[in-house]
Amino acid sequence: MSLATLRASRHARRSLPTAAPVSDINTTPLIDVMLVLLVMLIITIPIQLHSVNLNLPVGAPPPPPEQPPQVVRIDIDATSTAHWNGTPLASLAELQQQLATAAALPVPPELHVRPDARARYDRFAEVMVAVHQAGLVKVGVVGSEQFEDR
Repeated sequence: MSLATLRASRHARRSLPTAAPVSDINTTPLIDVMLVLLVMLIITIPIQLHSVNLNLPVGAPPPPPEQPPQVVRIDIDATSTAHWNGTPLASLAELQQQLATAAALPVPPELHVRPDARARYDRFAEVMVAVHQAGLVKVGVVGSEQFEDR
């Protein structure tokens, strides 16, 4: 075949109309939708598998206590001195002695620790460690509103 014949046959093929419409389905949108569904499935499955095991009480709730619990206030002032119900404590050993006495009671008291905003943090940490070492579990930090930005 000559070069002129090849060019003529290519030109003839380009100018011929197609005989029938294309009957193939366009699968690109189908694949896009399937990929989106697959990603959603991959994201949601781990969320469903995470669970928290809780030991919830069974039966009726216990009756409220007849008398309110004893509350002990431990204040830490601006000079980082600890106070036991308003009485200043000279040292950490004295605080530990008071905590041991409170832990030995038949019904341990609630502790409300109130640090001053100007107190040193290490003193607050020492108090919390001493409370933990004494075995007291009813502890609350009160007065946190003084630490909020205004």
